[in-house]
Amino acid sequence: MSKTFIEELQWRGMVHDFMPGLEDHLKESMRSAYVGFDPTADSLHIGNLVSIMMLRHFQIAGHRPIALVGGATGMIGDPSGKSKERNLLDEATLRHNQEAIKNQLAKFLDFDPSLDNSAELVNNYDWMKDFSFLAFIRDVGKHITVNYMMAKESVKKRVSAEESDGMSFTEFTYQLVQGYDFLHLYRDKEVSLQMGGSDQWGNITTGTELIRRVATGKGFALTCPLVTKADGTKFGKSEGGNIWLDPNRTSPYKFYQYWLNTSDEDAAHFIKIFTFLEKQEIDSLISEHTEAPHLRVLQQRLAKEVTILVHSEADYENAVAASAILFGKSTAEDLKQLPEKVFLEVFDGVPSAEVSKARFDEGLDMIAALAAETGFFTSNGEARRELKQQSISVNKSKVGEDYRLSSEDLIASKYVLLQKGKKNYYLLKVV
Repeated sequence: MSKTFIEELQWRGMVHDFMPGLEDHLKESMRSAYVGFDPTADSLHIGNLVSIMMLRHFQIAGHRPIALVGGATGMIGDPSGKSKERNLLDEATLRHNQEAIKNQLAKFLDFDPSLDNSAELVNNYDWMKDFSFLAFIRDVGKHITVNYMMAKESVKKRVSAEESDGMSFTEFTYQLVQGYDFLHLYRDKEVSLQMGGSDQWGNITTGTELIRRVATGKGFALTCPLVTKADGTKFGKSEGGNIWLDPNRTSPYKFYQYWLNTSDEDAAHFIKIFTFLEKQEIDSLISEHTEAPHLRVLQQRLAKEVTILVHSEADYENAVAASAILFGKSTAEDLKQLPEKVFLEVFDGVPSAEVSKARFDEGLDMIAALAAETGFFTSNGEARRELKQQSISVNKSKVGEDYRLSSEDLIASKYVLLQKGKKNYYLLKVV
């Protein structure tokens, strides 16, 4: 059982390091492992997906996954990989974020309590909120030396970095609080493994050290590599910021586009990490892609799998239809079948103008629609010239100078998509 789990992660490129003895430990019986999630937003983002996939693989292997929402640690801020302290949140905000995160995790993990290895969500605020400072430094702090804490890579980087303002005592104690989480879960829920990104190794091993010194037990650590892109740009970011799992923060269409636009090298790497496709199928896809890279077989399959996993099949199909409208051949009928929200996402940022319903119902000619009423073109003469050259489309259909817009052209009862050539779009809104 255990070898299956670690080997599964290894061929997918999801193992950076793990403690000796872990494989044998997992073979012996069902074990419990946890991963911590930052609750400073009410949505996880694709940077969290690796940790989520690790927990899912752990559950598939027959073990019990625990997701820890860091309500207490979220009030402090983790120095790992950061150059500044983060804003501290109040309890009400953290509780709201916790609920939202659980709903997202439920798409990946099975929280059915009737299962022996049912997933569980815990919040470290629940056991830290009544822990007095004196009790903490007496029961936890005395077991870990300052020398041990200073030797951690995350601490050394922050203290020595020229652009850093140093590290507050609050952040310095972060590894103790996270270490105590592991100790608490070891005692309370028999959790013997903590998993996380490679930048978390120092914090995780502080936990294993506390388990050894305080509970005379054995805890294990397993970390995955931090995901990077081949071109050196940050994974999980777009021009608009983070790629979130919440469809209200990042629409399924934009989410799909993010994966579709990955490079060949990244797609071959990401399809192993972010899907549950078997090795044989992935090898076959990579081989097929190598023979005909222009078809972008890998990117299309990656985008499909991840979009369905995070959102739904319907969201994926809408995203494909929307992409075809922008980049492929499509008809007015295709446009009209798109949900209004998806239609607006596709043409977000396109120049738009409004005309009154009364003016539209009078019968709007193309010259007025392109110039006089909207200003899409600078003059009636320019509009007339483009129409004569057959370079203007209404809802993807070529039209001439004599065409008049009518209610039959309306998309979602209020939009008309005008287009010059292949790439210049204009959106007419009837209000």
